[in-house]
Amino acid sequence: MKIERIGLTGGIGSGKSTVARVLVACGAVLVDTDAIARALTAPGGAALPLLAERFGPGVIGADGALDRARMREIAFGDPSSRRALEVVLHPLIGEQAQREAAAAAGRTILFDVPLLTESGHWRARVDRVLVVDCREQTQLARVVARSGWAESAVLAVIAQQAARADRRAIADAVIYNDDIDFDALRTQVHALADRWLR
Repeated sequence: MKIERIGLTGGIGSGKSTVARVLVACGAVLVDTDAIARALTAPGGAALPLLAERFGPGVIGADGALDRARMREIAFGDPSSRRALEVVLHPLIGEQAQREAAAAAGRTILFDVPLLTESGHWRARVDRVLVVDCREQTQLARVVARSGWAESAVLAVIAQQAARADRRAIADAVIYNDDIDFDALRTQVHALADRWLR
């Protein structure tokens, strides 16, 4: 049976974006909530006035975009600040995601939602949840290698995200992306696509 709306999630560094690219190649239409968030916080983005009002003008960089490093420092250092950030961003992200989904009607829509497990509403918006999973040590190594972040910064993000067991508990399918090469990962994703997209 063809699934119309798939929620894709996984911890930072799990390989979620790679899985998304393979599913798009198999015919899914991607609605990327991280990309939406970046657009909302780019120069001229709709979220910037609200964020400057809530957190002060210091969170806006010289280029007119959100200073993501500064915002991350604030949000991950204080749970109430993180919740305040979510109160601003999540409704705007949700509205844009639904607009993009409406434009892709009739095709399988893949919602890439890093915080799907943590959110109170995304599970009800999708027909199936796909979780990309790997060990924490693998997450840490991947993010440090690709971003240059300090290990402590990566660990702080991991600590704020849902536990691996909690993500797996809401999954309709899990892809374990650890100690495998791209061909093996793609084989797993294609097998899932055969069941869900066709």
